Amino acid sequence: MARQNNLMRRGAVYYALVHIPTDLQAAMGGKKQVWRSLETKDYGEAKRRLAAHLDQWISTFDDMRRRRDLSDADVDVAVWEHYTAKVEEGDRERASRPTAAEIDIAIDKAFTDARRSGAAEAGPIAMINAMTDVEVLANKASWAARRRTSRLNRLRADLASGDTRLIEVEADRFLAGNGLNIERGGTRYREFCFKLMRADIEQLERYAERDRGDFTGQPKDPIIVEPVKRPEPIGSTGESIMQVFAKYQAENPNEIRPETFGQARRDVQHFSDFVGPRVRASAIDKRMVREWKEVLAAWPVKATETAVFKDMKILDIVTKNKTLATPKPTLTRNTIRRYLASLSGFCKWLKTNDYLDANPVADMLPKKNGPANERDTFTDEALTTLFHSPLFTTCKGTEWRDLDKPGNVAVRDHRFWIPLIMTFSGSRPAEIAQLHAGDVRQVGDVWIMDINDEDENKRTKNQNSKRVVPIHPELIRIGFIKHCQRMVDAGQKQVFPEVEIPKEGQIAAQFSREFNRYLTDIGVKTSKKIVTYSLRHTVTDQLRLAGFMDNEIETIVGHEKRTQTSRYGKTREGTLKLRVELVNSIAYRTLDLSHLYRP
Repeated sequence: MARQNNLMRRGAVYYALVHIPTDLQAAMGGKKQVWRSLETKDYGEAKRRLAAHLDQWISTFDDMRRRRDLSDADVDVAVWEHYTAKVEEGDRERASRPTAAEIDIAIDKAFTDARRSGAAEAGPIAMINAMTDVEVLANKASWAARRRTSRLNRLRADLASGDTRLIEVEADRFLAGNGLNIERGGTRYREFCFKLMRADIEQLERYAERDRGDFTGQPKDPIIVEPVKRPEPIGSTGESIMQVFAKYQAENPNEIRPETFGQARRDVQHFSDFVGPRVRASAIDKRMVREWKEVLAAWPVKATETAVFKDMKILDIVTKNKTLATPKPTLTRNTIRRYLASLSGFCKWLKTNDYLDANPVADMLPKKNGPANERDTFTDEALTTLFHSPLFTTCKGTEWRDLDKPGNVAVRDHRFWIPLIMTFSGSRPAEIAQLHAGDVRQVGDVWIMDINDEDENKRTKNQNSKRVVPIHPELIRIGFIKHCQRMVDAGQKQVFPEVEIPKEGQIAAQFSREFNRYLTDIGVKTSKKIVTYSLRHTVTDQLRLAGFMDNEIETIVGHEKRTQTSRYGKTREGTLKLRVELVNSIAYRTLDLSHLYRP
């Protein structure tokens, strides 16, 4: 959409001239372009407003291309509109019927005209012809009633036999008028036609009742209910779900980290794709959420990355997966909970900002399967196996695939150090991977790691994650301080310069994935609960066994504080002396790492 061709002036006011893409013109009622006032006479202001206006239309066009399926909400609207329109049509026909007085006047006039024209003396045939118009007028009501009775009988018979031909013109008119795509003759199309037929039957029954003077009749068929909320017409420039989400993300009221918000955006985009582009943010309701939740329960893991589902729509993917010889595994309950939690956070903001009256996701999140951080700890024997394996002695090569095989290559990068530092500090992999050389320093006679977010790409999980952690004597004996000094001497900013720190997303994500595989390859991973993070849990158990309380342990491992007191003051909790005592108490009864000591 070339912007220089979209700014036009009519009189003194500037307009946006929006060119409808060829493939969407049918959905827009055949229009090739639309004009929209920018409500300004100033050229500079018009240019600024034009950019936002066109971006909104581009988003609308993208939504239209992504999904124009007939939704249940569309069917509800179609059924109600068909019923009410036909009832009103019957009332108009009834109001147009001639009264007895009008018929008498017409008869008198016909006789007068017949005498004047000579038809009265020309014989019975001429007289009948002269009275034809009167007969049509006098029998208008009865003929209309017969036609409707005939249609009613035909619809009932067709509905019983499954013949939709009589109603297809009405169905096609609604679909075309609203720019909706549906396979003609398919199951969904036939179900749509059946509901329109039921609406037609109901309006014909109202017609007969009103002909008998009873105007109190109401639909008996439960499908005929006035929709509470209606999808906005395709092409509407109202705010779509994702357009409003952009405002939510820009405000970020809860200061959510960019990578976390990115995941929330993907989750809400999935919901938006499911309900379709015609549903605006202000129209989200519980039924939509419930139906999406049912789809999530059948949604294949990594569906968008699976070739067999390429370019397929959401419901088609779910259906296709069920037909596969070996269906792809579906989302876990905790993952479904994450999707719904993302939408719930957004809807809570929508309620606060008067887009919605209530949060439709409230009370709809499934219960967790169990604690998200449920992990087993390493035994001393497992730690011995780990730290005597090829990665920590010598291995075949520097690629991950070679680290579990014995050889003569000594690896001393982050893959060597992160597990060791975790084992003697309880720090997270990302916290260790992003350390700067200046973060490892001496305070008095104590070497410490300063875990902070004081750089553009550095980040911590929560406020309490920013902490000082004394360096365990075992790490010093293995050579961690010397490694850091070598990085300083080489002019490196990072302790582990080979680790790329992304602006968004998880730091050291590849390490965590690959190290889990490594644990499997060396026989240490004996269950799903043994993972990289098990090293943090192992440290927590060590500190508890040493007699420390959880509120003291938190100062080392960096768990988020939940108490009111933790919100007061700026000084980090826990003296350095206490922290040294905590870290130095980490001791593994049978673990011997002397083979790793460096002179």
